[in-house]
Amino acid sequence: MELRIDRQAMVPVVQQIVDALACWLRRGEVPPGTRLPSVRQIARINLLSQSSVAEACERLVAQGVLASRHGAGFIVAMPALAAQGQQDCRWFEGAEVKQGGTSGELKLGCGGLPESWRETDDLSYAIRQVSRTDMAGLFNYSTPLGLPALRQQIHKRLKHMDIVVEESRILTTAGASQGLDLIVRTLFKPGDCVVVENPGYSLLFDLLRLHGVSMIEVPRTPRGPDIEVLEALLVKYRPSGIFINSFYHNPTGSSLAPAVAQRVLQLAKTYGLLVIEDDVYADFHSGPGTRLAALGIDDNVIYVGSYSKTLSSSLRVGFVVAGAGVISRLAEVKMISSMGASRFCESVLASLLASGAYRKLVQRQRQRLSNDREAALQVLEDAEWEVFGKPVGGLFIWARSRRSDYAQVRKQAQRFGVLLSSATAFSPTAEASDWQRINVAYACDPRARAFFQATARDRPQAF
Repeated sequence: MELRIDRQAMVPVVQQIVDALACWLRRGEVPPGTRLPSVRQIARINLLSQSSVAEACERLVAQGVLASRHGAGFIVAMPALAAQGQQDCRWFEGAEVKQGGTSGELKLGCGGLPESWRETDDLSYAIRQVSRTDMAGLFNYSTPLGLPALRQQIHKRLKHMDIVVEESRILTTAGASQGLDLIVRTLFKPGDCVVVENPGYSLLFDLLRLHGVSMIEVPRTPRGPDIEVLEALLVKYRPSGIFINSFYHNPTGSSLAPAVAQRVLQLAKTYGLLVIEDDVYADFHSGPGTRLAALGIDDNVIYVGSYSKTLSSSLRVGFVVAGAGVISRLAEVKMISSMGASRFCESVLASLLASGAYRKLVQRQRQRLSNDREAALQVLEDAEWEVFGKPVGGLFIWARSRRSDYAQVRKQAQRFGVLLSSATAFSPTAEASDWQRINVAYACDPRARAFFQATARDRPQAF
């Protein structure tokens, strides 16, 4: 029983053993009553301490997966798949809710970095520093626009991205999700119509439905939204706004081409369209590129950013950049609905940005993602999967098997302990698709490699 424990990972070894044992049980469909190898044997094969293996087994006993028998070690109490509903489902945006999930499954379709990629030293230091030296950060509300020290750091970062604005036009939020929510509830009303990209961000679709805003979809191409289709939609429906990703679009990983970006802004001015640019993956990009906000922030362009994807999903900090009038309205609704964002989180992030620790962190993340993306693309090519646009940065690859539909692929994924995104998650109309969002940070895991290889095994032989 080889468990493949990564001693360099941030995830504790005992939790890795728990996850690996659950995956082994699920993959082998081990029936109840089966006796596990002894703790000593598992520890010896995997070069682990017996105490770590024993603790992991006890955790699985507490979850109802294993049972302990005096003198007989541990036996399987129920199939790992049957225990899914009793465990903490590690939900992610785009997951198939009814599919469930266990802590041991590989979230190949998720939208963030793995826990093993998270670096705690600089974050822990910044938290301690704020706790010791910033009493206001611990106990007080933030200001309506957000912590001035953080907004100064965001202003500097925007300048490096060629987005030229005054600090007074920067509003901090509790992640990009709150930013989008403020925009939708403040600037749109029930019955309004907006353009969204297909495929696109599933939680944005849910947010718009929640507020009674109708969606019309424009196909996303490897260069951005299909401009011809977009212009036809604007003529026919006269929508109020468009939501668009610039760099490393979720879920396709594609980025805006300069000509497409220019044309989007031209059409927006011609048809009085409000443009909301969602750029939460901005820090995964380095080098030249085109952002709509860099071509001019005015009353028709709103820019949304976030630090949750790179630093911590739990440390909810994002921001919105817009014209002065829009920022004033958003700040008012922000204070009414939530009394502002977390001053503590903003203080911690401001400290990381000012020290340079955050900049070094994202440099390491970009390099690691680059290496894993290249390897993942090769694995997909070997498995004869079709890849959308071949992204050069960010977290995602949008791909599908050439030989199997979604149901077949999902069944194969379950055999290897791999959790895919829902077939309908990325469509505004919940239309099923065989395309899968693949997170490159998970794609080089041995379980993912085995899954992709399995999808290619039944290919017809050439004669």
